[in-house]
Amino acid sequence: MSDQPLLIIAAGGTGGHMFPAQALAEEMLSRGWRVKLSTDPRGARYAGGFPAEVARSVVPSGTFSQGNILSKLLTPLKIAYGVLAAIFGMLRDRPAAVAGFGGYPALPAMVAATILRVPRMIHEQNGVLGSVNKLFVKRVEAVACGTWPTDIPPGVEAFHTGNPVRAAVRQRAAAPYITPGDWPMDILVIGGSQGARILSRVVPEALTYLPEELRERLTMAHQARDADMATARAAYDALGVRATVEPFFDDVPDRLAAAQLVISRAGASSIADISVIGRPSILIPYPFATADHQSANARGLAEAGGAFVIQESNLTAEVLAGHIAAIVGEPEGANAAAAAALSQGKPEAAEMLADLVGKIAFEAKK
Repeated sequence: MSDQPLLIIAAGGTGGHMFPAQALAEEMLSRGWRVKLSTDPRGARYAGGFPAEVARSVVPSGTFSQGNILSKLLTPLKIAYGVLAAIFGMLRDRPAAVAGFGGYPALPAMVAATILRVPRMIHEQNGVLGSVNKLFVKRVEAVACGTWPTDIPPGVEAFHTGNPVRAAVRQRAAAPYITPGDWPMDILVIGGSQGARILSRVVPEALTYLPEELRERLTMAHQARDADMATARAAYDALGVRATVEPFFDDVPDRLAAAQLVISRAGASSIADISVIGRPSILIPYPFATADHQSANARGLAEAGGAFVIQESNLTAEVLAGHIAAIVGEPEGANAAAAAALSQGKPEAAEMLADLVGKIAFEAKK
């Protein structure tokens, strides 16, 4: 068995869970730890960005909120099997700590760590605890919050670490902001993994309300669902606007650094990236997010002056156009918004979270 301490990261579900988990994995490897990712088959699909040195442990899990009746009936058996697999894995290679990032794929490893009394912590990305993290918030040695304030039960101490960002984002932290002006400008549109369809419709339409001399200076980079790409491309082409429309951008940090404005859902990882690099944004919270957590995510950035927030119920092309013009058409305001966004960034979040992992592991040895 290796003398290097082992951290098991329990995460999965969406990029919102996996990106901060990946950032912690990168930091722990740099500190000489071994790292293993515990997830389910769905979560494993989001693990492509993890360093090759991170071992994968794919165990069954399930949720009662998705699937047909048979799938829901089988959920307890899937979870139980996943917990047993996680227990045997931890008995073979005892971790020094387990860090849970939420999402139902994290459930088996977190239950196993609780049964075996392995030092454990959770990290909540959003301003409202997710259902899995809510199960463990009073059963862990440390609770780390990516969004502040986060709604935490009374009597539970929480640490504001921020949301860790990937190494590629940290490399562009505080990249110089190119002030909007009489020259080409970039707008990045990122819709997240859910609910991006309305952005593919409203954003191109909003450009029709902008003055032609402003619109012709814009270049759009728009992340859209496969089903919406052709429509969005056609809309931009009809306006004569330069646009790259793709289902996924693997160079988001570079595009963020180049952008004068970001239009985005209010996912926790997106907000972390935006604030670490420091860019003005227009945030449209996903209205069906659990407990409206995306509105909670956006609050801090908006109150600091780094973002406009438009609730989807109020989102029209004309309203969006007004906010776009207020940023790319007002250099002083854009500069102030970029600085305000940067003031909310926590590029050191991965280091703070890694310190917390080391602390609970060290205290367990006393």
